[in-house]
Amino acid sequence: MPATLNIVGAGHVGRALGRLFSTRGVFTIQDVQTRSSASARDAVAFIGAGTPVDNVPRPADMWMLAVADDAIGAVAAALAQSTPMAGAVVFHCSGAKASTELEALRQAGALVASVHPVRSFADPAAVAAAFDGTFCGVEGDAAALAVLLPAFEAIGARPVQIDPAAKTVYHAAAVFASNYLVTVMDAALRAYEAAGIPADVARELARPLATETLANVLRLGPEAALSGPIARGDAATVARQQAAVTAWDGPTGDLYDALATATWDLARRKPRSM
Repeated sequence: MPATLNIVGAGHVGRALGRLFSTRGVFTIQDVQTRSSASARDAVAFIGAGTPVDNVPRPADMWMLAVADDAIGAVAAALAQSTPMAGAVVFHCSGAKASTELEALRQAGALVASVHPVRSFADPAAVAAAFDGTFCGVEGDAAALAVLLPAFEAIGARPVQIDPAAKTVYHAAAVFASNYLVTVMDAALRAYEAAGIPADVARELARPLATETLANVLRLGPEAALSGPIARGDAATVARQQAAVTAWDGPTGDLYDALATATWDLARRKPRSM
């Protein structure tokens, strides 16, 4: 019989993982607790298993805390006071917080860890249908990971061990690779439009530059992929662009300046051709 799993906080992440653990027979979903009875019922319907609960869930072998980052510590403390936890494995799914957020549960006898799936959960049904190959950043108690790693591998995850002391920097890496990439592309598209190019055409102009550059970064590394005026050492062109962008839009000029400074540093690491 699979181990029992309680889910506390069944938003997009909790629902997707709950469905995967249930449909692949990894865990028996027991109790599902969210901020309201209605959302708990909706989560159980999505997962296809479990019992929605209003009060404290029953003791279980496994606990997944899929709550907001800032709520993890408080939820852990409340569970440590209300539910027998000795020997249970408890994990949260935050990319920004370390497993130390669960210290109250560790003190109550639980084994604790963090497992962070590195992907967007905007569409939990789509994630659950195509989870195979998803990287997951993992850290925590060795005994907890000894249980969790095979469980996540059984739903198609690719676990990667991370340093809990660097958890915030680890999460920032995802922000750079995802959120801030969107911000830079927004600046590019707005600049094209400022030059009189329609928005739909601007996206098509940016498409080959963005996709080919990203492909080169992932294939060759950032140093080898870098091209353009800074890679050529053309400081005069950079200065003219800086002035023009600042005159057009001050905040975007500040962004250009910050990116130029970082790019000059990157260019200094770029291998020089013989």
